[in-house]
Amino acid sequence: MSLRRSISGAGTSIFLSSCLALPICAQSTAPADGDKATAPPVAASNFPTLEVNVKLVNVFANVTDATGALVGGLTKEDFAVTEDGRPQRIAVFERQSELPLNLVLAVDTSGSVHKDLPLEQEAARKFVHALLRAQDQMSLFEFSTEVRQVVAFTNQVSRIDRGLSALRGGHATAVYDAIYLASQNLAGKSGRKVLVLVTDGGDTANTVTYAEALEQALRGEVMVYSIIDVPIEASAGRDTGGEHALITLAEQTGGKYFYATDGGLDKAFAQVSDDLRTQYLLGYYPAHQPPGLTFHRIRVTVPRASDEAFQIRYRTGYYADPKPAN
Repeated sequence: MSLRRSISGAGTSIFLSSCLALPICAQSTAPADGDKATAPPVAASNFPTLEVNVKLVNVFANVTDATGALVGGLTKEDFAVTEDGRPQRIAVFERQSELPLNLVLAVDTSGSVHKDLPLEQEAARKFVHALLRAQDQMSLFEFSTEVRQVVAFTNQVSRIDRGLSALRGGHATAVYDAIYLASQNLAGKSGRKVLVLVTDGGDTANTVTYAEALEQALRGEVMVYSIIDVPIEASAGRDTGGEHALITLAEQTGGKYFYATDGGLDKAFAQVSDDLRTQYLLGYYPAHQPPGLTFHRIRVTVPRASDEAFQIRYRTGYYADPKPAN
């Protein structure tokens, strides 16, 4: 048997070449007396190659206590993971993950938030300077009527600074398009993949739906953090439906949402930064998967604690099937 392993971004593919026709391979003709025993030549190409796909599922989790404070001292033994209700063995565990961070910062530059744009730019600069490390990559998007990638992925803070100064603005808000396109850009990256949205939650110009945006984020394993910069609470122009969509999106992908009104944009960005520095990585190889499912649901718990002791945030699941062609 020969073993050859190739590793790709989607997981580990193990190729096994084996003699499946076992009775034929094991059977040999005894040599006659005086004859020299020689093994018959075997053509490797006559035997089939089996491909077994083993995908490591990575789950990034944040744990907070009853007061909302981040909990950073848990061990591998504290956690339990199930997939579709079936227990899984945690094969990879890491605290305060040092994995490279791939982040898209997407800033709403539509007319409804234009007055706050200078504040958003300054708060974003502080966030970038505090967060970005040499091993990280960040891209800058802006969205209004259309979505534009202002700066491609880079680890150079100066390029992001210049991009923030070059934000233009527009009239409408294509927030779901921004989520979809940013998630597409992040999908091929390795390590942690994060989308930070700064928006008031309105979606007035889109070519994709909320459901499509959420699916793309889940397929790309993207954690969505929403910084919701809303008008005054009683404003008639406030889009509470859009806000709820952003909140749900964050919850489904293992991210989080923050309101800029709760301490300002600086505090919201600082909370995102703290959250990304206090994550657990739980990795497992799926076992006992039921057939026929395209979406597998994940559950992470801390069995020794009561349900009220901790709140655990993580993505709700993943798609096992390839995305159909448009």
